[in-house]
Amino acid sequence: MKSNRVIPAALVAALSVTCLAAQTATTPNIIVILADDIGYGDLSCYGAKLVQTPNLDRLAKEGRRFTDAHSPAASCTPSRRALITGRYSWRQPPGAHIAPGDEAITIKPGTFTLPGMLRQAGYRTGIVGKWHLGLGTEGGPDWNGEIKPSTLDLGFDYSFIMAATGDRVPTVFIEDRHVVGLDPADPIKVSYKEKIGEEPTGAENPELLTLRHTHGHDMTIVNGVGRIGWMTGGKSALWKDEDMSDTFTKKALEFIEREKTRPFFLYFATHNIHVPRVPHPRHLGKSQCGTRGDAIVELDEAVGELLANLERLGLADKTLVIFSSDNGGIMDDGYEDVGDFEHPCNGTLRGYKGSLFEGGHRVPMIARWPGHIPAGSTCDELVTLLDLTASLAALTGQVIPPGAAIDSCNVLPALLGQPHDKPGRETFVAHVGGVAGKVPLAIRQGPWKLITEGGARPSFSDADKSNRTPMPDEAREPFLVNLSDDPSESKNVAPDHPGRVRDMKRLLGEIVAEGHGPADKR
Repeated sequence: MKSNRVIPAALVAALSVTCLAAQTATTPNIIVILADDIGYGDLSCYGAKLVQTPNLDRLAKEGRRFTDAHSPAASCTPSRRALITGRYSWRQPPGAHIAPGDEAITIKPGTFTLPGMLRQAGYRTGIVGKWHLGLGTEGGPDWNGEIKPSTLDLGFDYSFIMAATGDRVPTVFIEDRHVVGLDPADPIKVSYKEKIGEEPTGAENPELLTLRHTHGHDMTIVNGVGRIGWMTGGKSALWKDEDMSDTFTKKALEFIEREKTRPFFLYFATHNIHVPRVPHPRHLGKSQCGTRGDAIVELDEAVGELLANLERLGLADKTLVIFSSDNGGIMDDGYEDVGDFEHPCNGTLRGYKGSLFEGGHRVPMIARWPGHIPAGSTCDELVTLLDLTASLAALTGQVIPPGAAIDSCNVLPALLGQPHDKPGRETFVAHVGGVAGKVPLAIRQGPWKLITEGGARPSFSDADKSNRTPMPDEAREPFLVNLSDDPSESKNVAPDHPGRVRDMKRLLGEIVAEGHGPADKR
């Protein structure tokens, strides 16, 4: 029998206050640190020898290190979109490709999002760092006015971001809805179709470059670095690459300081170590593997500053900190900033960023919440950044509505190191970019992994474009491997297991069509 009783507004308000008070007493502040292009072998707590990461090592020592964690995609935009929405980006455009700097917003306002969910739970929500999911309406944002829609329309209360990447124009910061430091008399114009303005470019004026490019990155020069795309105007608003880490870290610390008396969620998406790698001079030479290694040192310093600030404010024991990366590592990604060093950025894994091999999407992941996550522990379960939404919903007592975050699985017991009978996730579908049905995918089921035809390549030049090198013969056939036996994916065993190939293709089809594989339904 349904009740039609009306609950008085005053009682609703009282209940809301009571629920919020209970939430603040039992659930932590949450900081998600998403690094850019950090590979499985880039941190010393994951085996790196030529670069040391003492702050991240400390985070692992005081928390939980994951050995089978995956970014939702092997490239930036689709991976970040999946993290925010809890949905694979290959399900639908936009956001299934690497977005240019003038892309319209790729997540429709009103979409169920991770920050929106946590704001509903009573958290103050903030984003600092790299966005790369588009801004504004069709045709791109109004750089010289109010930028709408933006991150503020997707669940964030505060936003200090770069629109895309460090190698893409416009090279400016955006705070909430406006470009920082913009002179109205010098308006910004951006184009990804043709050159605009009189600014020099890397293609026409290579003598002006302080960081030379190896491929692409030869358009408008800003701070001696050729970028992707053309830009003119906005000179007072241009960032300085070597100060970017300090700027983002300062803004993150300021957000924590402002929100220290109430629950907060901070999505700290660092620009490091994406190209162009221009660390502050104080970090140069601090690693043994060139500028790329020095950028890792700078990233580690930023993490250390956040941890120290939490301790100073007495928030360390009240804050869940999660660190990971948007995709696997890559060495030469467009600039001469790598050097000749024997540093396996993805450890013993095969492939790089932009690959369906493990090196493209198996990433470091560390979680710390003192008193709740066993210190110095290791988790070998399959988890993905897609799972933050369902897991944090379980942690904060939120209910995900039907049809939302359909690819997010609750892996909270694995995250917290709690006993549990079965894993929260048993399947995972990796991609580089593009929409299902048009691009190769890789499906994981337990220890088995199948890369569909055309996908067994070491790296891609862009999310859904062809490889820089001709397709190897093995990529023309499905590639099957048992990762327990062959974690480096050295041999294709598909010819020996035709039945498994057939079954995994069928399961992949179900996941594409239905949302979850049978074992992953919540």
